[in-house]
Amino acid sequence: MRILGISAFYHDSAAALVEDGKIVAAAQEERFTRVKHDPRFPKNSIDYCLQEANCALDSVDYVAFYEKPLIKFERLLETYLANAPRGFRSFQMAIPVWVKEKLFQKTGLKKSLKSLEGGDKWNQNILFTEHHQSHAASAFFASPFESAAVLTMDGVGEWCTTSIGRGQGNSLEIERELHFPHSLGLLYSAFTYFTGFKVNSGEYKLMGLAPYGEPRFTQVILDNLIDLREDGSFRLNQKFFNYCTGLTMTNDAFASLFEGPPRKAEDRLTQREMDIAASIQQVTQQVVLRLAREARKTTGEENLCLAGGVALNCVANGELLREGIFENIWVQPAAGDAGGALGAALSTWHQFLDEPRTPLGNHQDNMRGAYLGPSFSQSDIEDRLTKAGGVFEKHAEDSVIAMTADALADGKAVGWMQGRMEFGPRALGGRSILGDPRSPTMQKLLNLKVKFRESFRPFAPSVLREDVAEWFDIDTDSPYMLMVAGVTKDRLRTMTEEENALFGIEKLNVARSEIPAVTHVDYSARVQTVHRETNPRYHALISEFKQRTGCPVIVNTSFNVRGEPIVCSPEDAFRCFMGTDLDMLVVGDCVLRKEDQDPALAQDYKEAFELD
Repeated sequence: MRILGISAFYHDSAAALVEDGKIVAAAQEERFTRVKHDPRFPKNSIDYCLQEANCALDSVDYVAFYEKPLIKFERLLETYLANAPRGFRSFQMAIPVWVKEKLFQKTGLKKSLKSLEGGDKWNQNILFTEHHQSHAASAFFASPFESAAVLTMDGVGEWCTTSIGRGQGNSLEIERELHFPHSLGLLYSAFTYFTGFKVNSGEYKLMGLAPYGEPRFTQVILDNLIDLREDGSFRLNQKFFNYCTGLTMTNDAFASLFEGPPRKAEDRLTQREMDIAASIQQVTQQVVLRLAREARKTTGEENLCLAGGVALNCVANGELLREGIFENIWVQPAAGDAGGALGAALSTWHQFLDEPRTPLGNHQDNMRGAYLGPSFSQSDIEDRLTKAGGVFEKHAEDSVIAMTADALADGKAVGWMQGRMEFGPRALGGRSILGDPRSPTMQKLLNLKVKFRESFRPFAPSVLREDVAEWFDIDTDSPYMLMVAGVTKDRLRTMTEEENALFGIEKLNVARSEIPAVTHVDYSARVQTVHRETNPRYHALISEFKQRTGCPVIVNTSFNVRGEPIVCSPEDAFRCFMGTDLDMLVVGDCVLRKEDQDPALAQDYKEAFELD
């Protein structure tokens, strides 16, 4: 029994294939089209998933779409009628698109699917799951738990913005919901917009900016914008927002609370933006903690599963872990809309078809490290790199690992493309840029000369699972880089009086620990634990680096530049290598050094992609 899950037509389109309950493949469309957050029908992702399963569409039993378009249209109409005549311009722009493309989405989906290989013989079985049901299913059914509370939080699906549910076996029931326009995701996105970052893309920048600021606006937010109850439920004061009826997220009343108009994109960041970021992050954590306590109280479960875009807020997740409300927490690595494709497929298998579910146990989840995307054979890698003009040496695996560890220990920046591509927004050692965390200049080098992005943005550490507690204040699995923890006290360095007196962005270049490249200004780090079972080659590389340096940690950031999707193919990797100051590229068993390449193949990558 094969089930194809699809998410599309908003942002981060994706496809996932489940075969007899096992996740075979999953990928985002942006990785193939090279268009960040590509919202279009995920033809390339579907083609890949079918190829991975060695079948065509006529061998698929059900296609499951991740939300219900008609209910979403109902929300659009009701929101307009409740606010009319305010918002007519926004309504006037949205309605033609809905009538032409989205209202008859089932027909459009069938037409697009029929054009695929095997589409002429396909049975045309399409199911539609609700948006938050898809999120919840992606979290619980892929988790290692037999039973768990399930918390989903995002901008908005059809009507739902937040849900608390309970999963047990193959059963998953949503017990409580909050509805639009009251949304933690939209609240956070409003501040993303106000601080000059792109909505549905720049939220993680806001999170990264928060430690540079003081939360002096926290009470302003709680007094004016959000009425937060003890059980985590809340209402947003629509007097200050514009997302229901306008073409922006906030309005002049909002600006009056925060000392002036919104920051324009790419303008200099001021202390105001840093303080706003710190304040909304603090409020977000308060809401998440109260919702989690309510989920524990109402479900009685000791395990928690998280999904929805807000679940990508790893700072809030780390705070939740430290609070100890639940014994165990598991976050779906593709927590945003892309993961809805997987959730729709899993929901169809377990709920619609009532098929049993057997967790793997021993804290093993069903995502297999999130390595669910394409891989390339060694001969294919060599052919592709040769056609791209790359000059490489081929080595045995042991030599590849030794040479890469040497390069990292020498302070070089390395592009690392191995095995299957990750599903979700994080690079986890399959499509990563790596560096030495001990270097006090590595963060600045990677941000400005490799990623071409804002200098304040932190990098994550990949650490051997067996060594994590010796370096970070966490001793649990964090394979998906979705938990923030502090660096252990014995690894921190004592700050001088002058350094402690620094404020805001001035804190950036101060080394705060033995691993300054991955230590944020608040002494925290977004930890990825690396497990031999799910990524043996990456585990071997970090082990080799540890042998040379005594440090079982390396810098891991996604293999792309700002505004570009993470690389998918060897050609993508080579182009990025030639357009940045990366020193070395390792693809499979091929090792490429920058000095060996044809200078004529260098690319102006800095301007190649739209800013995120």
